[in-house]
Order: sequence, then C-alpha cells, then structure tokens
Amino acid sequence: MAARDPAPAGASPWPRRLAVFAGLLAAWFVLTRPWLYGGMTVPWDAEAHFRPQMAFLAHAIHSGESFLWNPWIFAGWPQIADPQSLIFVPAFFVLALVHPDPGAVAMDATVFAMLGLGGLALAGHLRDRAVHPAAAALAALAFAFGGSAAWRLQHTGQVLSLALLPIVWFLLARALDRRSIALGLAAGLAAGFLAVGRDQIALLGLYWLIGWTLVELLSGERPAARIARALPQLGAGALGGALVVAVPVVLTLLLAAASNRPEIDFDGAGKGSLPPHALISAAIADLFGQGAPDVDFWGPPSAAFGITDVYLAQNMGAIYTGALPVLALLLLGLARGGVLMKGLRFQSLALLLFVLYAVGWYTPVFGWMYEFLPGVKLYRRPADATFLIGFSLAVVGALLLDRWLKDEFAPPGRLARLLQAAILVVVFAVLPVAFGLRAASLPLVWKPLATAIVFSLLAGATLLAARALSARGAVAASALLVIAFTTVDLAWNNAPNESTAYPTATFAALDTDTTDPVMVFLERKVAATTSPTRRDRVELAGVGFHWPNAGMVHGLEHTLGYNPLRIREYAEATGAIDHVAIPEQKTWSPLNPSYDALLDDMLGLRWIATGVPVEKIDPKLAPGRLVEVARFPAIPGLGKAPGRPETFVYENPRALPRVLFVDAARPADFAEITATGRWPDGFDPRREVLIEGAVPNPGRDADAEPAGRAALAAWHNGEVVIDVDAARPGYVVLFDAWHPWWRAEVDGRPAPLAKADVLFRAVAVDAGRHRIRMTFHPFAGALADLRAGALRR
Repeated sequence: MAARDPAPAGASPWPRRLAVFAGLLAAWFVLTRPWLYGGMTVPWDAEAHFRPQMAFLAHAIHSGESFLWNPWIFAGWPQIADPQSLIFVPAFFVLALVHPDPGAVAMDATVFAMLGLGGLALAGHLRDRAVHPAAAALAALAFAFGGSAAWRLQHTGQVLSLALLPIVWFLLARALDRRSIALGLAAGLAAGFLAVGRDQIALLGLYWLIGWTLVELLSGERPAARIARALPQLGAGALGGALVVAVPVVLTLLLAAASNRPEIDFDGAGKGSLPPHALISAAIADLFGQGAPDVDFWGPPSAAFGITDVYLAQNMGAIYTGALPVLALLLLGLARGGVLMKGLRFQSLALLLFVLYAVGWYTPVFGWMYEFLPGVKLYRRPADATFLIGFSLAVVGALLLDRWLKDEFAPPGRLARLLQAAILVVVFAVLPVAFGLRAASLPLVWKPLATAIVFSLLAGATLLAARALSARGAVAASALLVIAFTTVDLAWNNAPNESTAYPTATFAALDTDTTDPVMVFLERKVAATTSPTRRDRVELAGVGFHWPNAGMVHGLEHTLGYNPLRIREYAEATGAIDHVAIPEQKTWSPLNPSYDALLDDMLGLRWIATGVPVEKIDPKLAPGRLVEVARFPAIPGLGKAPGRPETFVYENPRALPRVLFVDAARPADFAEITATGRWPDGFDPRREVLIEGAVPNPGRDADAEPAGRAALAAWHNGEVVIDVDAARPGYVVLFDAWHPWWRAEVDGRPAPLAKADVLFRAVAVDAGRHRIRMTFHPFAGALADLRAGALRR
C-alpha cells in the first residue's frame, strides 16, 4: 500500500496543494510562453510531418470526408494504418473534432498541455507515495520541460507517448493501491493509447511499466497474496488495453509487412546509437553548441569530434533535465549511495538500462536487447531512449530530493566527501576540457561550463534552503522555492533554440490561406486543369524541409511525401524515399529514371516545383521535355530558420488522365518490370492494361483506339465513382495507388479490383454503360489479410 504523510493536526492540506499547483501552473505558462505567445513554433518534424497530418484529419472530419485513406501523398496512402497519423491520439483527435483548421499554435498548445498533464500525473503519483511536495513538483517540471521532452519537441508522436507514461503509472498504481477495477480499466485504456503510439518510446515505456508492476507485486511479504489481490485490476487493465490496441496495432503490423522497412537490421539500428560522450549534456546544458545560435555544433556525432559512424541530429544528444535532479544524482545518489536505498533501486536500475539502450552498439547490452526483446528490431534509433532517460532522471532526482528534505541521509563521511569532490571535478572540469581538446574547440567550452557551474551552485543553495524551510514546517514555501529555481533553470538552459523554435512565419506555406506564391500558383493550376477525366498530380522536390507534406494541407496530390514508411512496391517503382527536402534527396529507380519516364506520365505528374533548375536534379532529362512555366524569387529565412530557395515550376505536357478505358489487356510480371525498368514491348497505357497473373478477358490486340470512354463521377478520399460507356468489353484503369483494402462494385455488384500497370487499379467491364464504385475498407481488408495469412500457415 502507498504510504501517507498526514498534515499537522487540525491543518488542511488544501492550501498547500493549491499553492503548489498554482506554482506549477505559473511555471507551465512561463516555460511555454515563447511558443504559445511569443510568435515561435516547434519546427522540423512537428511542422513538416505532424502538422500536415493534423490538418488532414481536421479537414477530413469537418468536410465529411474519410480520414482512413490519404490521397495527397505517394499517390495514395492507408492513413488509418500509419503509426504517425495522429488518428488514435485522443488529444489530437479531440482537437480535430473541435477545430476545423488547427495551426501551429494549436498543435504546440496540445503537445505542451499533454506534457503538463503528464507532469501533474507524475507529481500526483509521487504524492500518493508520500514524496515531499517539493520533490514531486521537481519531478513534474523536470519531466515536462527537461531532457528530450524539451530538446526533441519536433518528434511530436514520441513526445506524446512520453506524456502518457506517467499518466498510466498514476492510474495503475492507484488501481493496485485501492483495489479498484474501474481504475484498472482506466489504466489499461491509457496504456492502450500509449501502445498505439507505435513508436520506440511506447515500447520502452510499456517494458518499464511491466517491470515496475512486477517489482511492486513481488516485493514485500506474501507476494502470492499480493498478486492474487491484484488480478482483478490487472485483468480489467488488460481488457481496456486490448480494446484500444487491437485494431490499430494489427493495421500497422500489416502495413509494416508491406512497407519498405518491416524490420531494421542491427547495423541500421546501431547507426542511431547515442555516443556515450553526449551524456555529459545531462549536467552541462548545450556544451557542444546544440542550441547556441552563434556556435557550430562540435560534439558527437560530428567530424570535429571524430565520430561520424552514427547518424543523429545534433539535438538528439541533449538530455539536460535541470541542475537539481542531476546534482542530487551525483552527490546523493552516486557519492552517498542513495541509488541503492529502498524505493530507489528499481528506478536507478531502469535509468541505467535506458542509458545502456540509448548508447546502442557502444556496449554489448543493446545487442542482447535487440536479439531477445520483442519489438526492438522494428526501430532504427536506440538513441530515442533519451526520452526515457529524462523520465528516469526526473523520478530518481525527485526521490533523492525527497530523502534529502526528510533528512534520511546519514552525515557524509570522509570517503563520501572525497567521492563527491571527485565526481564534481570529473564532470565539471576533466570531461568538458578533454572533450574540448579532442575537438579542438576548447574556447567554446568555457561559457556553457561556467553557466553549468553557476546553476549547480544555485541548485546546491536551493537544496539547503528547501531543507531548512521544510524543517521549519514551511513545506509549501520549500516547494515554491524548488519550482521557482527549476523554472528559471529550465527557461535559461533549455531555452528555445534552432532545434526547438522558429518564427511561426517560417511555415507560412502550411497555412491554408497561405500567400506563398508557389503554393498559390500550384493550387490555381491544378484547379484549372481538373476535369471529369483529369486530376493532375504535383511534385515538390528540394523546395524545403516542410514542403513534401504540404499537399495534405492544400489538397494537392503529391507523388512523393514525407514519411519514414512507404509501400514497398511504390518505393521500389518510383524511387521515393522518406523525404525530398533538398535537391540531392530526389532519387530515381530503374522504372522511373527521369521525369521523362512513362511511370510519371501514368501518375499524372503534370506540375513539378524544384528548388534548383530541374536539370540539376534530373541530368538525364532531354531539353524541352519539361516546360518551365514559372519562376519565383527566394524568400529569405528568419535568423537561422530557413527560407524558401528560388523555385522553378515546370509542366509535364505528357501527363496522362486519371482514368482511362482500354479494351486490350495482357499479363505481366510486375516484379520483373520494376527491377529491370523495362515495360513490355509496345506497351501503351492509353490502349491496354497490364494485369499481374492470368488475364480472364484479354480483349483485342492494342492496335486501334479503345472503343469507349470513362469519366470520374465523384472522387473522395475513400471513394471513387466512375462512369463508363464501352462499345466492347474492356477495363477501366484508375491511376491511383492500388491497395488490397480497396473494393470495387460494378452497377452495385461486387467486382474484382485488379492490380494494374505495376501500381494502379483496374476493373473489367462488359460492353455498355456502367457505374464503377471503388471504396476503401481497411477493417474488412485487414481481417481478410489475417485470414489469408492463417491459411498460408
């Protein structure tokens, strides 16, 4: 059972609770002000990837469209199965329900609100366990505004998974303490939403929760009886979790199996390891210039530091959670053995394991985890465990502060004092100077080192003052002192920087009412050429980091996009990789070696915007094959925030209509066509269709014009209606991406939907007039996939 710390006789605890809550709320407003009121927004993935996802969801809901299929990227994408779609994130789904067009501020506010709730849940759990209010408040702030939660804000999905972890812990612990089935069910539902984050933070968080539950039930007397008493709550939790995770996780596993990355090999994962040297950032914020606008990053990994075999953004090694928790860990936890005290052992071990996981291939431990822990092979970057390092530092630091404030440490002996001095010298002198010498950057060490020393001295003074206040019964005052110092500490050392905050105007191209001339021009061109047979696609190559998913905001169908996942067959056929932020990221394939390729014509790629002249991206392109139709001057950046380069827009006059009727067909081996880049001899998609496997109605030879026509009667996210008038039997070909979860009807009766021309869809029709309806059915499709897989086994 949880311990309690009753208030003094006759005193109500509510004034103290309200004072601490008010302090935390004030700290939240101070620490979020640059984003919510200061004209800044979280950049990089938050804007380039997640804000368009949010826009797609909100626009679909408020326009009555389906949000299950996303037509705006990669010629069509199963959005419901995408682990980063935000569909299964309650906070963002609610935002999409209430806001028809959420922008940057709404996105950021939702993320910070979730981090704030997570911090409050963490503080609430610690208070349930009789942890001192000052220590609980420290945990809340260090968790919500420290470590990767502060430095990697752009990874929106992972931040939200982190925010849910203490909420699950709070509910689970209360369910066990109070033997409440209702709370057990609530904990299971929350754990389910954590799991459907489907990222590495969710995986590690669930392992941590399992470990904590086992320790909680097996420690103390009569563990068998404790387990028996907990079974109803755990059963309710399992039921709640299963209700949430079953569908989205199955959908994502099926998507992963058909994707470009169903599993990451050890070498691929190891390249995302955190160099151990970066751990010093827990004590010295921004030592390596991760956030300093006037310093070129010189820490690991970088050529300056001599580590170039791993691939991490510079902010991924920043884990500063505040001077108080780190000083408590160094001086009380390590030098005085606090990490081995009862109640801290599991948390200390968890912190150590998260560190060993994060450093990846630099120790053998991650190799064992990679081989034996289910789920680890699905992820490419063990350094993502820095999120959990921040969580554990907040918890361990708070528990050590609690013991300090309650005077539970014996007076330090000579050995403990020597250890404390040695640790401080190593961390705040030897290591930073050695790192500066290694990278020939010693002059850059002194400013962040001096700052760290000042804040550490102030943290030490705060520790002494908070204990003195607490000893006199001024518990609320000690908590407010800790809150005030930690707020100043995190506001200064985890201040907005080039990794976490750019002026909101930087991302004006993502506003639905944007005035960016490139986006306005493309919207007008696409609208002007849309007809019952045409829906022209665009490609944005090398225009900027936040441009590839902009079509999701503006209703432009993009042949590419920004997503670490792609359908494997589409990626292999088109050469699409996860991003085209810079010209060098535009890649080609055997089947799509140039903008002059037949595949681009079939995709209906008509408008191409590039950040450099197109011949620099496509050296194989013959003169005159694309027509330059517009050129727009560069827009300068704001500070270190990037602008838009001079942008060139080209027209591909050979782009095919979206829908065609053809009355000739022949079988083909799509894998061979993709691998060799060679279409069958004489193939013309305007006259015939290629069908994988046997062709039941091959029709005539492809000599004359097809005897029929097809036109779009309706086109929606998850539904396409086509009218056809055919003089002879044939096929209606739709140049949208084929996926097994699409279904077809002809005149209201189910009909086979064939994979056609490597990537697209086709339906056979008899002579006469017909109406074809294609609809997206992910749940029935996934069930059919599972049944087919079971039969194959």
